[in-house]
Amino acid sequence: MTRRLIALARSGPRAGLPLAGSAAVWFDEVVTHPGGARIAASELSAGEQARLTGARADLCGLTLERPRVMGILNLTPDSFSDGGDLASVAAAVARAQAMAGHADILDIGGESTRPGAEPVSEAEEIRRTAPAIRAIREAGVTTPISIDTRKASVADAALEAGADMVNDVAALGYDSALAGLVAERGVPVCLMHAKGTPATMQDAPRYDDVLGEVLDFLGERIAFAEGAGIARDRIVTDPGIGFGKTQAHNLTLLRNLAAFHDLGLPVLLGASRKRFIGAIGDAPEARDRIGGSLSVTLHGAAQGVQIHRVHDTRDTAQALKLWAALNGTD
Repeated sequence: MTRRLIALARSGPRAGLPLAGSAAVWFDEVVTHPGGARIAASELSAGEQARLTGARADLCGLTLERPRVMGILNLTPDSFSDGGDLASVAAAVARAQAMAGHADILDIGGESTRPGAEPVSEAEEIRRTAPAIRAIREAGVTTPISIDTRKASVADAALEAGADMVNDVAALGYDSALAGLVAERGVPVCLMHAKGTPATMQDAPRYDDVLGEVLDFLGERIAFAEGAGIARDRIVTDPGIGFGKTQAHNLTLLRNLAAFHDLGLPVLLGASRKRFIGAIGDAPEARDRIGGSLSVTLHGAAQGVQIHRVHDTRDTAQALKLWAALNGTD
């Protein structure tokens, strides 16, 4: 297992090295994983410091020195939180227009990846997403759009309709043609860790070391993407909260989010309204998990996470503005 460095992240007036180019988060010590040895940041090699401190490349024209909000638009009948809410193109356009006032990116998906979900056909996924993306663009919404898909044909149709990046929960491991498409188009791609498929991923997932295994997986998929011709500065990583993880696994990853900066790339966090939030926060209904979702978002911001994929964009944007003001970086 590769040794990783977990920066001991702190927020506020800087008294150490910037974490991943953040304007508000810094560190002066790291902890090794595995092992748990504490090392002063000043004792790290030049390469190690560069991985942990370097400003991340812009994403769809957005700088990443501050947290960015990615708004979720699920054009599905069966997503766990908002399935069926956007049953028409007009409804999708209206939601996109409303979210555009608070979100930096819109993430549009046409296939549910909730636990137990079954795949939908490529044709159906294209039918759900491409016309909506085209209509959103025709309505004058200029906010960057991410297409949430595992399939090359769906991504291709979405990019033709006006999408700007690809968000793949399978980290380019589901459709062999997707990596080549992303490379050819030169668009950003988010690589997420998942164990199993949506239909099976929550059937007693097991790890010997969830943090180390997720980091190693993402390192391997980054290498695969680069080998397929995708520029490194077009890659985003996602630990995949809730995708083949128990509550304990999720909490371990969240407590150690700063470890993902050791991959040297932007980090996306998608925990909004998920089941573990309801279990801990006594909120059986997904729509009642806004408070818990905001708590996780602010924790992620304090760990230097750059992109926060959420349902509740207005509340999240407000919370992050207050967080920035409290840390003197508004």
